[in-house]
Amino acid sequence: MKFKPEILRQQNYMVAMANKCLLPPRLRLPFVGEVVYWTRSLRHNIYFLLFWGPWAPFENPWHLRENYRKPNMRHELSKQLARHVLWLALANLVFAPLVFIWQILYAFFNYAEVIKREPGSLGVRNWSLYGRLYLRHFNELDHELNARLNRAHRPATKYLSAFSSPMATVFARSFAFMCGAVLAVLLLLTVYDEDVLSVEHVLTMMTLLGASVAVCRALIPDETMAWCPETLLANVLAHTHYLPSGWKNQAHTTRVRSEFQQLFQIRVVGVLEELLSPLITPYLLWRHIYPRTLDFVDFYRNFTVSVVGVGDVCSFAQMDVRKHGNPDWQGGYTSVAAAPNQYTQAEDGKTELSLMHFKLTNPSWHPPPEAQQFVEAVERESSLIMPHSEGELYTNADLTDSSIRGDAYRLEGPLNSNIENMSLSTLYLHDRHYRQAGSRYRRPAEETTPLLRSN
Repeated sequence: MKFKPEILRQQNYMVAMANKCLLPPRLRLPFVGEVVYWTRSLRHNIYFLLFWGPWAPFENPWHLRENYRKPNMRHELSKQLARHVLWLALANLVFAPLVFIWQILYAFFNYAEVIKREPGSLGVRNWSLYGRLYLRHFNELDHELNARLNRAHRPATKYLSAFSSPMATVFARSFAFMCGAVLAVLLLLTVYDEDVLSVEHVLTMMTLLGASVAVCRALIPDETMAWCPETLLANVLAHTHYLPSGWKNQAHTTRVRSEFQQLFQIRVVGVLEELLSPLITPYLLWRHIYPRTLDFVDFYRNFTVSVVGVGDVCSFAQMDVRKHGNPDWQGGYTSVAAAPNQYTQAEDGKTELSLMHFKLTNPSWHPPPEAQQFVEAVERESSLIMPHSEGELYTNADLTDSSIRGDAYRLEGPLNSNIENMSLSTLYLHDRHYRQAGSRYRRPAEETTPLLRSN
């Protein structure tokens, strides 16, 4: 089987830009800190600017404009792209009132029936647009991404449930009690006399009270369970496959929780972001995209390759472990080590993990020799971490061919062989990276349970 990057040409560029922190924009808010802002409206504008528009770098869906390949044209192209960004920002500003009204109407008609049927649905968490972009592999199809994130939904929810604020818990209990008491009285009155429902605003009050109780209950932790954040985050990692190095042994901290919430946000937060998007998008285009137009021009020139019969594609999508790999993630598995160039390296092991994922999901694909060597080595080493029983992974057996020993991990839900192998490979690669990168991300063993503990 030959993999066809033209199917995901634009998505691969966007995944690569997100990996190299060109996108999405990051805002620093008072009392909140740095947040990542990525909405459908902003995404459509970026796609129009970079791929779809008449002056976009791509003159058609498969071919980059020749000027973008010339280093001596980079400043001129940057100025042209900057002018297009300003015009696009101005157009968004002019039409912002109309789009804002449309967003309000769309949200009302889209969520009114859902709230009536399930009052607590807005308090449910789901993967944000930024989370889906950050966690996506190169050359990963939509249904593969959806299936992987669906498997990670339950452990991600459990991980965030491990955090609780005493003040928020007290407030939620008190408010839920008051709302529940009023709601109970109204329900008893409707049982006694159904004409109560005909009183003005009674039905609306009952709906709002029910929604408030559902939201408050979501804020109250389950006191019958003892959570281990490190193990829960390892369960999430087994399916999402990405864990920033700064999160290692920090799963119990509020900083990691806040950053993870940007990937796995409450639905009402996403709704509010979409509502405000018409007002914020012009500012982001002017303040965050406009100053970085030269970076976009350089990105297209440095990371675009021509493939016969396919056209121009993002070089990261080739999953070349020599050009875009990281030596800390490879551990000497390839015959030609990755060049220690931070600019060309994919961050967070994106190249290595994408290569493993694509090979496991497409077993008949034959990668280049150095990539094949890497895949076989990882499969051989991670296969030593054998499943003990359904839903559980144990690594306490004697490992004669490896320096790795680990502890027990529970992977949520039934796993087929490819999913299980990818989960094992992910845990193995992350542990090897942490050990290769040095001790700055590790703490003494008695302080926490590591993902995979070395002898």
